[in-house]
Amino acid sequence: MKKVAFYTLGCKLNFSETSTISRTFEEKGFRKVGFQDTPDVFIINTCSVTENADKKCKKIVKEAQKINPNGYVAIIGCYAQLKPQEIAEIEGVDAVLGAAEKFRLHEIIGTFEKQASHVFPQNKVFATSINVDLDYHTSFSLNDRTRTFLKVQDGCDYPCSYCTIPLARGASRSDTIENIVKAANEIAANDVKEIVLTGVNIGDFGLIKGQRKETFLDLLKALDNVEGIERFRISSIEPNLLTNEIIEFVSTSKRFVPHFHIPLQSGSNKVLGLMKRRYKRELYQERVSKIKEIMPDCCIGVDVIVGHPGETDDEFLTTYNFLNELDISYLHVFTYSERENTEALKIRPIVAQNKRAERSRMLHILSEKKRRAFYEQNLEKTGLVLFESEENEGFMNGFTENYIKVVAKYDPLLINDMKTVRLININSDMQVEIEEIETFEHHQ
Repeated sequence: MKKVAFYTLGCKLNFSETSTISRTFEEKGFRKVGFQDTPDVFIINTCSVTENADKKCKKIVKEAQKINPNGYVAIIGCYAQLKPQEIAEIEGVDAVLGAAEKFRLHEIIGTFEKQASHVFPQNKVFATSINVDLDYHTSFSLNDRTRTFLKVQDGCDYPCSYCTIPLARGASRSDTIENIVKAANEIAANDVKEIVLTGVNIGDFGLIKGQRKETFLDLLKALDNVEGIERFRISSIEPNLLTNEIIEFVSTSKRFVPHFHIPLQSGSNKVLGLMKRRYKRELYQERVSKIKEIMPDCCIGVDVIVGHPGETDDEFLTTYNFLNELDISYLHVFTYSERENTEALKIRPIVAQNKRAERSRMLHILSEKKRRAFYEQNLEKTGLVLFESEENEGFMNGFTENYIKVVAKYDPLLINDMKTVRLININSDMQVEIEEIETFEHHQ
């Protein structure tokens, strides 16, 4: 029996697709193993949002060669879609498959045997693709971690000036609500307690073959009735697609948790315009205010990009001050990196690398400040925690419904279990300590 290992770079969507692809390998008789367990086949699912993601891919290929010089290495995902020939030149790569082929690995490659050098020159690819896939492939992760990532949408129709994802993943398209509910029921049958909805632009859910058939709110209402799943979490949603109706629904939902992750990218309307974003800061502020008005303990995460062309010192300070004043919980900070075939390459002035690094550092500090303030607001309150399986020096972690990371003494009985706990202290690792569960339950 051949052994196969998977490595995933990038977003939750990639993780959901990797997990689905891995199950097809197991159905074909492969044994899924860890990357260090001398696999016969390495499948690397790539991201290409930043230059670092490209560099990571090359590093992982090198590690795969060290582990098993005779192993078959196939590269899939967004980087493979955008730059197949560049990947083909990486020593040790046997196949590069883009978006149209990654779900047909067995059909295209077959036995995953390395080809004789006289048939396929060594270090040259067996298969490459630059076709954009417009089909929809239902995907979800399973048995990889406590929470499951369920893909509900793919592709994007928003041509932001800095982004290559529409090139890599094609136009916006969705699964049907019927299929997604079916997948959610299958996940529930595997004793999963939490599902995270993921996609490229999930607020645009409902487009099937270019026609809008359903809405994201319709999907949320249908999933709210799925038995067996304790809670659903929305991974990320554009502010212009996060309607008041969605916010109000989540506030009264049986299963959707009070946690939103809303990309901002810049707090400057001028920079938002250069980025070709579809909203202004005023709308973003309205969304945050609406959420906090009806869900005061709701967690709000924010994506922000620093160093985009045209972001002057004043524009960055505008963003910093805007974020500082917003009632948000944490930031995901991305440093702008130049990507081929994007409009941002034409925008001036270019921000120096040292300035990008300094702006990133400032926002990371601000994020820690925001997270601590949010955690402090929740101390002495109770939270419903889903505990995860990883052990770290005798401790384990879990997350409350509003995404507070708690730490507790490791207990295998707590894995994938949900417990109501009291939050009592923030430790030096920015994790919230809880009252002893037995003590808390005894007092109830």
